[in-house]
Amino acid sequence: MFIRQVAAGIELRLFDLNDAEELFAVVDRSRPYLREWLPWVDLTRSPEDIRRFIERVQNQFACNQGPQAALWVDGRIAGGLGCHPINWPNRQCSVGYWIEASHQGRGIMTSACSSLLDYLFDEVGLHRVTIQCGTGNHKSCAIPERLGFVREGVIRHGEWVNDRWLDLVVWGMLEDDWRASRG
Repeated sequence: MFIRQVAAGIELRLFDLNDAEELFAVVDRSRPYLREWLPWVDLTRSPEDIRRFIERVQNQFACNQGPQAALWVDGRIAGGLGCHPINWPNRQCSVGYWIEASHQGRGIMTSACSSLLDYLFDEVGLHRVTIQCGTGNHKSCAIPERLGFVREGVIRHGEWVNDRWLDLVVWGMLEDDWRASRG
């Protein structure tokens, strides 16, 4: 099981099938904002879609491919954060995240990402972690920038999201740089 206490009232917990209804409700409430940046939002139409996603990511974790977790704030799901499957030969993965609009701007996702990075570099033993954000998604891009990631470039038309191509900023962090930034 993957559980990380991020801060008082903030926790990362591996997605559980019992979370499906609440998670769907959060996605549904946030749909207008999330669909601008995330291709999976329009494909998520019911709690059953969420259950299938949870089954996939539970299997991902069971196969040592990294966690996908619900972000809990004051006992309620407020978003998600996790690894895309780990590339073990190169000891690297990418990380994705989202948070309900009402919780943005409070440093919650930055703290949660920091906790996940501690886990990935210190406990899992990864060498490199990347984050990709839509070039116009300034709130999302601010997170890797605050965490000390290096802006490595832009992937032009890197992702098809809801009838348009998005250019993606690639941010990278190496294990030695992460450890040095932690003091």
